[in-house]
Amino acid sequence: MTRRPLLVVFAKRPEPGKVKTRLCPPFTPEQAADFYRCLLQDVLEAMASVAPPLGLELRLALHPPEAVDEPDVPIPASFGRVAQRGVDLSSRIAHSIDQASAEGYSPILIRGSDSPALDGGTLAAALRALEEADLVLCPDLDGGYNLVGVRGPAPGLFDHEMSTGHVLRDTLARAGGLGLRSSLLRAGFDIDTVDDLRTFRHSPQAMRICSRTVRYLDREKLWPPEHGPANPR
Repeated sequence: MTRRPLLVVFAKRPEPGKVKTRLCPPFTPEQAADFYRCLLQDVLEAMASVAPPLGLELRLALHPPEAVDEPDVPIPASFGRVAQRGVDLSSRIAHSIDQASAEGYSPILIRGSDSPALDGGTLAAALRALEEADLVLCPDLDGGYNLVGVRGPAPGLFDHEMSTGHVLRDTLARAGGLGLRSSLLRAGFDIDTVDDLRTFRHSPQAMRICSRTVRYLDREKLWPPEHGPANPR
């Protein structure tokens, strides 16, 4: 069978009150949505540049489902577009893998939309790891992960709560119970809190990849102080 690697970017429509709520305060819900919109655009443009040379086709999986027709953000032409389906994140990830596998894709990488430093090198490392492993994960600093790679469906792999500080540990345990071989990449980070913005500011790679997001934070004076609580207004 011809190898057809796929990268799926999971994203939400940038709606006030629906995205980056842990940044509010100090952000307003409108600022949080604008921030996420910039971040999503940066991530999509970066992936449109680095994924095709690795042989990866591109797909954007949007939530809520109606966002497929009204995403509220420009989408590069190289991306296909599908709705996320499922009652929670774990079921939506599983559905995305099942759907892609049924269409003949393997391996399948799924990344989040708020990990600014995730680059082509990370994607290449994931593809290399999947030559031997059944599951590859790129950890976050908060006990989660920002990229999942699988060769194909693994029923039950994500049958646990996802938004916890131990989801990485839980997924690895679940994989072990299913007899899957797992591999971990070098840890990255995502942006959920004010402390994550500080990490972002001190990551030259992330600042380079997400230049639109940097300009927004500069323009709106939303960078937090180096220490202590943020109060940008």
